[in-house]
Amino acid sequence: MTNKKNNSNFIVQGSILAIASIISRIVGMLYRVPLKGIIGKVGNDYYGTAFEIYSIILIISSYSLPLAVSKLVAARMEQGQSKNTMKVLKGSLLFAFISGTFFMCVVFFGADFFAGVLKTPMSAIPLRVLAPVILIVAVLGVFRGFFQGLHTMLPSAISQIIEQIVNAVISIVAAYYLFSYGMGIGGILNNENYGPAYGAAGGTLGTATGAVAGLLFMLFIYLLYMKRFKKKVIRDHKKNVESYGDIMKVLILTIIPVLLSTTLYNISSILDQGIFKNIVYSQGYDAKTISEWWGVYTGEYKVLINVPISIASAIAASAVPTLTTAFQSGDMGRVQTQIKAATRFILIVAFPCMVGMAVLSGPIMLFMFSDSDPVSGNMLLAGAMSIVFYSLSTLSNGLLQGIDRLRIPVRNAAIALLLQLVFLVVALRSFDLNIFAVVYANAFYAFIMCLLNNLAVVKYSGAHQDFRSMYLLPGISSAVMGLAAFLSYKLLHLITHNAAISCIIAIVVGAYVYFVVMLLIRGITEEDLLRFPGGRILVSIAEKLRLL
Repeated sequence: MTNKKNNSNFIVQGSILAIASIISRIVGMLYRVPLKGIIGKVGNDYYGTAFEIYSIILIISSYSLPLAVSKLVAARMEQGQSKNTMKVLKGSLLFAFISGTFFMCVVFFGADFFAGVLKTPMSAIPLRVLAPVILIVAVLGVFRGFFQGLHTMLPSAISQIIEQIVNAVISIVAAYYLFSYGMGIGGILNNENYGPAYGAAGGTLGTATGAVAGLLFMLFIYLLYMKRFKKKVIRDHKKNVESYGDIMKVLILTIIPVLLSTTLYNISSILDQGIFKNIVYSQGYDAKTISEWWGVYTGEYKVLINVPISIASAIAASAVPTLTTAFQSGDMGRVQTQIKAATRFILIVAFPCMVGMAVLSGPIMLFMFSDSDPVSGNMLLAGAMSIVFYSLSTLSNGLLQGIDRLRIPVRNAAIALLLQLVFLVVALRSFDLNIFAVVYANAFYAFIMCLLNNLAVVKYSGAHQDFRSMYLLPGISSAVMGLAAFLSYKLLHLITHNAAISCIIAIVVGAYVYFVVMLLIRGITEEDLLRFPGGRILVSIAEKLRLL
């Protein structure tokens, strides 16, 4: 009974963070529509390039901190070591401040160099605005990791939503005014790119203010929590207290493999951009076309596929402290149960997202971004398969870290990255696939990564996957859903001639059909539904439909 309760709790906690991630991503998609309308595809290129550079530096400086902190906090709380938990927090904050400040300076003063390497010099303007965010997010990540290690995802979830809402509002307003300001400068200097560049800087200013808002909320929650937590610290026995030197050593030893794996896992995007732009420039494509391609790829395609992938990130964040607790206590049965539950949960979500985005690729691009270019829709169609691969590889990274196999994701990411880069160069040079080479290369990378990771998870945890419940049933239900959604869209569009209304209704029809088919073929059980937030409502709906 305890194992079932713990397993259900970690899925629920992960679901809370996943819902927050989805809300944040939806807000992110919604504000990117007017943002794109302000700064255009070229501005999207500058914005996306600045974010690619910022993201890699953020990964190197502090991206691994939340996971590392949650892992260390969970291990010490399992042993009742409250004082050591506080030392982990303080040591992590010191590490975040030092690394965040250093890399903030690197980005600010090296913006022109980084932007020049990626053949997008104007992206240096929005990149400088992002530099202080590296320090803010480093500190914010420590507090999020602290609460995740205490097995509560609610503070992180709420802070994400607050961060994204503030980001959305400020991004649109700042982009509007800075775009006009940049156009004025461009008129004087006879360079039309200053408007999109300054508009992109307005978008990154929203990111900065959003991060500040998220940090202020986490500090508020932390101050409230400390009133209760201090009583536990006072009761702690002195013989269990670790020195700050020991804490920092363990922290760094935990961060390094996580840092390497996340860096290798995410650096592919910036390497893709460098290789892609250099090769297609040499093939004779004009600069505006290349910039627009990359603007669609980073500002539309990646924004969409990252929504379902964020669910895997949330479940992984929830799984790490829970798996660490089970692994530290030697309860391998509980470890296996949680790994299977997390993997099945991810696939139940990832399969319909993949099929839905594939069959409605063009309508979704038109509805979300007013982009009727067939290249944009085909990009989403070609890359939809990567949703399942990235979801599995993201989750399996966290699962391996939760069972203390920290080096394996590093090795697997290095192998996948090397193969992907070879794939990308061949696709560009030999097949002239232009931007589609990047889409296929990313899907190939995620496939190799999830394959190697899943083999390692099975080997070191003994958690064998049930092909029928994890892959076959969600796959069948998604295929039926895809057919229903596609036919619904075609029929509705024929009647209404309105792409937006037809797309929305088709998505709703698809979700309903998937839910019904999964229940009919027993792909989802009542116990599964109860693990979702609002699960009792879903069970009630299923009972009214006489599907349970």
